[in-house]
Amino acid sequence: MITGELKNKVDKIWEIFWTGGITNPLEVIEQFTYLLFIKQLDEVEIIKENEAQFLGIEYTGLFPSDLPYLRWSKFKNLEASEMYNIVQNEVFPFIKSLHQDGKSAYSKYMGDAIFKIPTPQMLSKLVDGIDHLDMQDQDTKGDLYEYLLSKIATAGTNGQFRTPRHIIKMMVELVKPTPSDIIVDPAMGTAGFLVAAQEYLRDYHADLFLNAGLREHFNNTMFNGFDMDRTMLRIGAMNMLLHGVDNPTIEYRDSLSEQNTDIEKYTLVLANPPFKGSLDYESVSSDLLKVVKTKKTELLFLALNLRILKKGGRSATIVPDGVLFGSSKAHKQVRQELIEHHKLEAVISMPSGVFKPYAGVSTAILIFTKTGTGGTNKVWFYDMKADGYSLDDKRQPITENDIPDIITRFNNLDEEKDRKRTDQSFFVDVDEIRNNGYDLSINKYKEIEYEEVKYDHPVKILAKLMDLEQEIIASIKQLEEMLDE
Repeated sequence: MITGELKNKVDKIWEIFWTGGITNPLEVIEQFTYLLFIKQLDEVEIIKENEAQFLGIEYTGLFPSDLPYLRWSKFKNLEASEMYNIVQNEVFPFIKSLHQDGKSAYSKYMGDAIFKIPTPQMLSKLVDGIDHLDMQDQDTKGDLYEYLLSKIATAGTNGQFRTPRHIIKMMVELVKPTPSDIIVDPAMGTAGFLVAAQEYLRDYHADLFLNAGLREHFNNTMFNGFDMDRTMLRIGAMNMLLHGVDNPTIEYRDSLSEQNTDIEKYTLVLANPPFKGSLDYESVSSDLLKVVKTKKTELLFLALNLRILKKGGRSATIVPDGVLFGSSKAHKQVRQELIEHHKLEAVISMPSGVFKPYAGVSTAILIFTKTGTGGTNKVWFYDMKADGYSLDDKRQPITENDIPDIITRFNNLDEEKDRKRTDQSFFVDVDEIRNNGYDLSINKYKEIEYEEVKYDHPVKILAKLMDLEQEIIASIKQLEEMLDE
């Protein structure tokens, strides 16, 4: 989360939009994002120019050499009316024309983008404010988007935008994307999971860019994201382009509907799907209803994961706690499907404060592999108690953090075999889970050690009470004597 000085700067920029007449939060975020994008395009260009100069190689820039004033670093110093004219009539049309073939995610969703800042004075203030935002750190960039989205009154109700960056990063590190993976987030929001996955690949598989085929796959077919909000699609497309992914598949789609025809197409699902209650059966794909007859989105998305994954594909998905222990036929059906027909590997329970201040719901991460033939022998449970931040609305950084321990232990599961049920993580045999109605709540299996507390004999306690009463009576008498004087 962003705090302190950066948060204050963002709030001041938001206030400029508000007082300038742009009061719809989504419009503010769109216009804010366009300006951030223009600034970051120039910053990325400067880095590439410096690298080319250092290596002594020729570089063909993104910006036309005869139009240097299209760059943020140039027009930001101009007088307000001149800057406004250039941004409105030249810079904005320029960014809309990027990837002009119309096939890229960026070009699809920038086509209907509109520049709505009404006056030169307002633009000048916004450019000055945004120019002082330090956006070099990728986590800061993601946190900034998240903070902006927190200002949408409805954003907290569907869980779509609320995945903290450190939770996303942990999930990516648990499933370890590979250069050959085909990754999807069926409810992508701002593409946080896709951004984190590409960062992981750059950090741990940088050699993939030396292979023409893998490089082509990375830029064009590896990353896939779907959403039903065109604003989110625009932000997600810009986010991926700024992170160096040229042409991800980002599309407007209701992933749970008949419109989604994907079957066994992906090798990795990373998701925190919205838990917005119930849908009408008519709006849900019949294929999903065959797996689980329910109107609940959290169960339908798990069924969707199983349908769209290839055999051997993996999933790390956040679910509300009710999925783990719900007693309805549909809840049990989904859990049974995961355990009996596929390989459920881990259930990581997270404390309810993880999604504050937006929501206080308790959640868990389910990690499983699609096999179609079973394979669940035992399930690893982890009881996360701290994620490095306070679990209240302020979410201040703290020293307690289970995330490094979760990653280390999940990567060394052979060493977990002898862990006791009183420990923070342990295995549970599949037969025990079956006997408990496929209940996946950690509290069903966790054992608590109680320490015996010894109390004094009642006679001794009574004597102490009488002594205290005598002391109180003596003190009252002293007060009476003082009042009589």
